[in-house]
Amino acid sequence: MDIREQTEDDFEHVQRIRKLAFGRVNEDAPRIEPGSRGLVAALDGRPAGVLGIGEYAQFFGGRAVPMGGIGGVAVDPYARGRGVASQLLDTALRTMREHGQVLSVLYPTVPELYRTRGWDRAGVFEWTTLPMDRLLAAPKPGTRLRAEPATENTLKALHECYVGLARTVNGMIDRRPPRVDVSKVLEMDTVSVLPGDDGTVRGYLTAQRQSDGGLKVFDLIGTDPDAQLSLLAELKSWTGIVENLQIRITDPGLLSFLTSQQLRYDVGRSTWLMRVVDLPAAVAARGWPTHLRDSAVDIEVVDETAPWHAGRHRIVVEDGSVRCEPGGSGAVTMTARALGPWFSGMHDTHALRRAGLLDGDPADAALLDQLAAAPGVPRLADFF
Repeated sequence: MDIREQTEDDFEHVQRIRKLAFGRVNEDAPRIEPGSRGLVAALDGRPAGVLGIGEYAQFFGGRAVPMGGIGGVAVDPYARGRGVASQLLDTALRTMREHGQVLSVLYPTVPELYRTRGWDRAGVFEWTTLPMDRLLAAPKPGTRLRAEPATENTLKALHECYVGLARTVNGMIDRRPPRVDVSKVLEMDTVSVLPGDDGTVRGYLTAQRQSDGGLKVFDLIGTDPDAQLSLLAELKSWTGIVENLQIRITDPGLLSFLTSQQLRYDVGRSTWLMRVVDLPAAVAARGWPTHLRDSAVDIEVVDETAPWHAGRHRIVVEDGSVRCEPGGSGAVTMTARALGPWFSGMHDTHALRRAGLLDGDPADAALLDQLAAAPGVPRLADFF
């Protein structure tokens, strides 16, 4: 089997394989997406499997950590069961490490495949759906802010408003170019911004009208309660026009407004899996609590697929910073599958131990929980 980087000449083969796997493809997609690279697995010179890697960065502890977003993994039916997908993933790990992507995230269609290669559940992607009449019970803003339609001139401030929120929610991507083209937001049916001082945006709302009569809200982000409630007030104006409202949960704090009057609502949840590609580099890249006293924990990483970081390490807290260095006693054993949920803060060491992904004295593992304890469930608000 030959695995190589995708070229423009592979486009027709890639489209055919993905259409077989997923039932449809984007006919207008560029041959190679900006900010992406693809891998092709060939059998007897014929493309038999494909995989895409997007260039992203996720916020953890307030810092954007380089991440490779895996998507579009597909294998031609005749080649399935021959290890094509596994070898694509193994090659993708090496490729991401070479490009400084110290984390990897994907939305699984076949979870067991990815778990065997070290990915595991590390966060959620959520929508909430509620009837429009339920929205009327949401609180009113103390001061109703006046919205304006977004323009090219407000895109930079709109993106800065998003990043201001995303930086405080573990797992959110920073929507950096070229993988994310912020200007695409202007193609949505409605994009409203709340102007702030000095050219800033205090909040914004993006939404699309749906063929089933509903309204789908992609982002509702406000920097303060009046901004959030003013945007909710704009949504109330759709009462009588649309029956149902679907809101992507970009800001988990928004739910406190939507449910403060015991509103009935449904939440749809997708799970994303994470894998730590390079543990020392990932530890160096993210933000950590600064209040911890100087201490250390010795771990042993069991990771056959990423041997470059397998073995014994010491995670050291010193002078308010955290580093991962080689050595130590290996008092706590962590599998590759344990690293992602621990790093994201999705699961503590007690849960990982019960799942058989971590072993060692709980007292030795206590520092790991102090380091990665997340303020809320890690989440993404983008799909790839």
